[in-house]
Amino acid sequence: MDETKELEERFAQLRKDLDEGNLQEFRDEFLEMHIYEQGQFYQSLKDDQRLLVYSYLSPKELADMFDVIEEDNEYMKDYLAEMRPSYAAEMLSEMYTDNAVDLLNTLSKKQIAKYLSLMDAEDAAEIKELLHYEDETAGSIMTTEYVSIVANQTVRSAMYVLKNEAKAAETIYYIYVVDQEGRLVGVISLRDLIVSDDDAMISDVMSERVISVHVGDDQEDVAQTFRDYDFLALPVTDYDDHLLGIVTVDDIIDVIDEEAASDYSGLAGVNVEEISENPIKAAGKRLPWLITLLFLGMATASLISHYEVLVSEASILAVFISLITGTAGNAGTQSLAVAVRRLAMNDDKSNTFFATVIGEVLTGVVTGAITGLTIFAIVAVWKGNPILGFVIGMAMMCAITVANLAGSLIPMLMAKLGFDPAVASGPFITTLSDLTSVLIYFNIASMFMNYFIGN
Repeated sequence: MDETKELEERFAQLRKDLDEGNLQEFRDEFLEMHIYEQGQFYQSLKDDQRLLVYSYLSPKELADMFDVIEEDNEYMKDYLAEMRPSYAAEMLSEMYTDNAVDLLNTLSKKQIAKYLSLMDAEDAAEIKELLHYEDETAGSIMTTEYVSIVANQTVRSAMYVLKNEAKAAETIYYIYVVDQEGRLVGVISLRDLIVSDDDAMISDVMSERVISVHVGDDQEDVAQTFRDYDFLALPVTDYDDHLLGIVTVDDIIDVIDEEAASDYSGLAGVNVEEISENPIKAAGKRLPWLITLLFLGMATASLISHYEVLVSEASILAVFISLITGTAGNAGTQSLAVAVRRLAMNDDKSNTFFATVIGEVLTGVVTGAITGLTIFAIVAVWKGNPILGFVIGMAMMCAITVANLAGSLIPMLMAKLGFDPAVASGPFITTLSDLTSVLIYFNIASMFMNYFIGN
């Protein structure tokens, strides 16, 4: 049987058990599912059915499921609001701290204070500590549920600590070693701990070369470190190397997803994560960029109007306006995408700012020359006028070169100035390319007017 169909049938049976009050049958079937499937089922329920779930499941059982539901789900606030406050607070306490913080960050300060006041004091203190870190930093995505040991203990005693703390830890694949002041001094993998002699000292088997990130590091830089070293977790420290928490790979996957969506939103000129079924709301999100680009487009229209006499004398020129502007816009968007990706990767250390820009310009010259030669041959044969073909080809080459320059230079300048380079969106580069392409095209054409007047 198809897995999707089988899952849908299980969901249908669970809804039936809910509606008919079959408590034990529901619990047995629900808790047997993977927590991701539990989350999918929960989000598919109606309001009254979810209320039944809260009476059928403990806060701990619901917390395991909430740990895998994306915190940016637009209904998360509603889910918490429909629970009893004490139930919701206990569920938040049972969640991994970093996930609970992400969820609380979607609420108002008043709502956060309400839930914190209902929590166990120790759990509330941990959450408050993480809530203070700046958004999109290592501190904001780290968890405090990890296992740490000291260097002057044996492997046997370290295993005892691990067994006692493993259940509450988010991951135990790496065990971090700290000194008496809580400073990070080493790391040992679970495998090395298991295979080491029970009486060996941790200081003898640990690795002193620990790759860590600072609590204030940008989450993109943290993701890059994960990518470079293929770690499952990274320790987070303060300025004095005190171990504050760890960032796990599942959180980094969310960061990569978030940053990719942010870059794509910038390139598209619209927030792709805010999917609204309301056409009015959707239009409201897109209109600001479109109106801005409309005014920039008016500049292009005004420029064409300025050359109205030229077009009226050689009407054949109008035929190729969209061809040149469209091709240059496509080239600019390509260059923009490459530049934004290169900046995001941030691993091309050998290339300087100017070397990168020059490389894109040279790429523009090569692609422009080949494209220009192609359109020259086509127009020369099609219209029987090599001079017209030369004008179109030369304009095409220059327009593509300038578009490549703009597509690479603008995002890099924005990055230098501290802005997100992705906001140099594709529509903006395309509209800017239209303006420069028209200017280039008509200036070149005006030099050769006598050769195609009347065509």
